[in-house]
Amino acid sequence: MDKTLRVGILRETKNPPDRRVPLTPPQIVTLEELYPNVEFFVQPSDFRCYSNEEYEYLDIPLKEDLRDCDILMGVKEVDKRTFIPGKTYLFFAHVAKKQPHNHEMFREMAEKKLSFIDYEYLTTKEGQRVVAFGRYAGIVGAYNGLRGRGIKTNRFKLKPAYQCRDLDEMWAGLSLIELKAGLKILVTGDGRVSNGALETLSICNIVQVSSEEFLNREFDVPVCCRIGPEHYTRHKKGKKFNFNHFTSNPMEYESTFLPYTRVTDILITGHFWDPRSPVFIGKEDMKKPDFRISVIADISCDINGPIASTLRATTISDPFYAYNPHLEIEDTEFSRPSNITVMSIDNLPGELPRDASLDFGKQLMSNVLHDLLSGINSAMIEKAKILENGSLSPRYAYLNDYLNASL
Repeated sequence: MDKTLRVGILRETKNPPDRRVPLTPPQIVTLEELYPNVEFFVQPSDFRCYSNEEYEYLDIPLKEDLRDCDILMGVKEVDKRTFIPGKTYLFFAHVAKKQPHNHEMFREMAEKKLSFIDYEYLTTKEGQRVVAFGRYAGIVGAYNGLRGRGIKTNRFKLKPAYQCRDLDEMWAGLSLIELKAGLKILVTGDGRVSNGALETLSICNIVQVSSEEFLNREFDVPVCCRIGPEHYTRHKKGKKFNFNHFTSNPMEYESTFLPYTRVTDILITGHFWDPRSPVFIGKEDMKKPDFRISVIADISCDINGPIASTLRATTISDPFYAYNPHLEIEDTEFSRPSNITVMSIDNLPGELPRDASLDFGKQLMSNVLHDLLSGINSAMIEKAKILENGSLSPRYAYLNDYLNASL
């Protein structure tokens, strides 16, 4: 069969540039062997974690003009000026929650009559996402939390994750540090992000304990504890916790997080937060004399959300700032012992782009690309298709006011 389906790998256009790719060069070679009717092209990039030469070495053609391609794949949001009319795009758009900062991009997508599949909404029948970078967000976020603690206490030094060649080098350096006996690390969430965080903590031989032990005991070794919403919220009227009810009716719950602030040294967040949910840590909580948390690695990065100290997102090159709880303002990083060190990078997997891209590509190949490249009518892909030739799919009709609004 002649090669009829052409797939283009986009150069990332979001600023600051993201170095990740949806598919690595060897993965593209494998896909072309599996699907002889599919041909891949790659837009050249000077900053991608896989160099142009790595693609050329494997005979994957570099092509600036991708207008001949049928499907275009990227990672992050796309510069609206680069959209090619009538094409099918796949990337993380962050529009399905009516995010104001992506409104103009989304409107341009509709005007250019694009079909658009959002990675975030590729899910199983049970609603579990099948492609995500969450594991690497957790892996790197926890590492940065430990690195911040080392700088703040002057006990150890870790190389920034983005300066490590890969995960192996990052973890090798981490395995050499010695954490203080009795150190307590709290991880929130029960998904990919928190699992990734626990992977990193395991490299330091940190002992995982139950929430009850974490709250009520001191230890002679470093320990960590993972908690979900059943641990840090309760129903206002005393009803037994039910996760599905909580996610549907978060406004009916109140926070029980405060006891954890009295026994935790490092907080690593991997939870999902609904704006209707109760706040975990308020400004007044951080002023209390028994507030113990010194470092917050806020992987979830909900600005002005459940944790009062998350004032903004930080960057890979400048990952930390200090929060002065008494003045309720941002302060110079590591300037005062009484300040809380905050890490709130919102694109953490970009610190280990090769490892994260390899993992993401494996997920795509296992769960999505067979149906996409074979032209099979896939219910999963249809559920994730926000636009069809510029029109909202029925599942996303609720975005009509957002799409047509003048923001």
